[in-house]
Amino acid sequence: MPNLPDVVLWSIPAFVLLTVIEMVSVRIHPDEDAAGYETKDSLTSVGMGLGSLAFDFLWKIPIVALYTGIYALTPLRVPVLWWTVPLMLLAQDFFYYWSHRGHHVIRILWACHVVHHSSRRFNLTTALRQPWTSWTVWPFYVPLVAVGVHPAALAFCSSANLVYQFWIHTERIGKLPRAVEFVFNTPSHHRVHHASQGGYLDRNFGGILIVWDRLFGSFVQETERPVYGLTKNIDTYNPLRVATHEYAAIARDLRAASSWRERAGRVFRGPGWQPTPGGIDKPRTEPVTETAA
Repeated sequence: MPNLPDVVLWSIPAFVLLTVIEMVSVRIHPDEDAAGYETKDSLTSVGMGLGSLAFDFLWKIPIVALYTGIYALTPLRVPVLWWTVPLMLLAQDFFYYWSHRGHHVIRILWACHVVHHSSRRFNLTTALRQPWTSWTVWPFYVPLVAVGVHPAALAFCSSANLVYQFWIHTERIGKLPRAVEFVFNTPSHHRVHHASQGGYLDRNFGGILIVWDRLFGSFVQETERPVYGLTKNIDTYNPLRVATHEYAAIARDLRAASSWRERAGRVFRGPGWQPTPGGIDKPRTEPVTETAA
């Protein structure tokens, strides 16, 4: 297995430089309608990012062991060559789309991902607001390992996807040329994803490519200016509460549940699910819990 670079580590200087440039740009040419920067919010996002590095290291120990076991059992092997790496990146982006979508429609997964949506700002520090319970993503990539993608190659592709998504967390870039907007995830598309308006909820899940959203019916074009955050914001800068507030909400709902059907729904149905006689999900435009973005 060839040595692959740690793209996240190598990208840190670029992260810092681009964030400083964006801050200066906001200061020199402010947009009164933009969310902009807020010191406490940005510090919380940076703190969440630093915390995620530590927790991700812990979660990776059992996940890498599991992936390594699956890789050892499969007779298939995908070599790491100049032409296979782009194919692995494409495949990883496809499974990222479904992982991301799953983390919006299954509440126990949303409890992890809600962290990234908890800021009412949208800037490059928002990209750093990462969860501390990222162990929830591993099942979505098992098919890649099962067909012979080495776990280290998968880690490289996942890191490249994460690095790509850093720059799209900005209001300083408008819409790009039509061909770019059609194929790739862009700041315009990702602003929609972070918005809390009803028509924007649960849309534009793509990582690098937006074509998956176009193919699977989850794409929405940016029209009105987004309002960022959750439909019911948590109003805290405490990193521990930011990381755990939805798990706490699930625990409260489980204690109050009157049946096992309701308990299962509170965990595995959508974030806005409410028990009804027909068992129908309520739309996520209703702020029925401390969720939804």
